[in-house]
Amino acid sequence: MVTGANGGLGEQFVLQALERGASKVYAAARKPRDWSDARVEPLSLDIIDADAVAQAAVAAPDVDLLINNAAIAPTGDTLFGPEDEAHRIFETNFFGTLRVANAFAPILAANGGGTLVNILSSSVWVSLPTVYAASKAAAWSATNGLRFALEAQGTHVMGLLVGMIDTPMAAHFDVPKTSPAIVVAQAYDGIASGALEVLADEQTRDLKSRLSGRAEDFYPWLHGALRAFLGQ
Repeated sequence: MVTGANGGLGEQFVLQALERGASKVYAAARKPRDWSDARVEPLSLDIIDADAVAQAAVAAPDVDLLINNAAIAPTGDTLFGPEDEAHRIFETNFFGTLRVANAFAPILAANGGGTLVNILSSSVWVSLPTVYAASKAAAWSATNGLRFALEAQGTHVMGLLVGMIDTPMAAHFDVPKTSPAIVVAQAYDGIASGALEVLADEQTRDLKSRLSGRAEDFYPWLHGALRAFLGQ
């Protein structure tokens, strides 16, 4: 099952699952689209709606791989913005992700344990003054907690972390971006190999390698790297 399946990363997760031999893919979205492959089952799902999530779990009892991809990154997002907008971002990116994980954990257990993948972001380690970054940092923490909590039922939990991806969500950023197809191929390779985390671009890999240093060294380097990345 793939949430946020209509385009961008979600679409690639659906298509590459079929290429790798999936017998059925639930393509979940708030407004499901038509798919040309009979193996794809469109599923109506708004992850901020608890009843819709519960109904999706009933409709998809045979899921053994859950791709928690649905998220929002509003243009103009800032930590200093309206509080209701911050609530909206967290309701989707953190609570929605956790809500889907909780609903499908028993289903994964019933189907042999399975795998849960949370789509995160390198922004979990970057001091961006956005609610999006804060919500993804919270989701990263929850991903690590879910890994521990679901270990006993045999569910493998993986986090996918990457910087800018060439999707509609990042269209307003004039910076280098990674192809969704390349990101998703690495994710599926990571699932197959049992990886705990997949770092899907060089910038993310470099960023994580620096986290063990002193904050007094890391943050000046990070701010300089961000200014260079954004052309400032």
